[in-house]
Amino acid sequence: MSNKSIAKNFMDDIHATILDNVYDLMRAYTGNKKEAEKLVKNIIKIIVKINILSRNDQFSQEDLKVADQLKNKFTTIVKTVISFFEVDFTFDKMFLIKNINDCRTLLKNLVGNHLTDKSLGRIDHVLDFFTDSTFLEEMFRPESQYRPLLESIVGDMSKAFDEGRI
Repeated sequence: MSNKSIAKNFMDDIHATILDNVYDLMRAYTGNKKEAEKLVKNIIKIIVKINILSRNDQFSQEDLKVADQLKNKFTTIVKTVISFFEVDFTFDKMFLIKNINDCRTLLKNLVGNHLTDKSLGRIDHVLDFFTDSTFLEEMFRPESQYRPLLESIVGDMSKAFDEGRI
């Protein structure tokens, strides 16, 4: 069973569509199919492992508090990305990087006692990509060639947020 097939057991259609569009964006940006596949594969592995831990009640009460903080931080990032895309001249690279890195810290605090160093490295690999200054500047540049892909991602993120699925 492929990683995408496994992942679909842990996410709904809109999240799967977002992930597909993120793959397309990463592939277009990097020009490297293999790197884009590796990034998506790492995203899927992280999602699946967190879901397995959660479904098997592996998180302590303290972990669950961290999970709530992580959810709030992730929600902030989603709202920020939507806003930066929709409102011209609002992009603040350092604000976004700080929030993604805060999310990284919370995520690693949540799963650090449960996952291997290799899995923690996957988290870093994914989030290093999304905190790359050059990548972020290009994504939010109004005349960026990647704008149509980002528009699809942002539209689906907005829909998922409005429906309470983020």
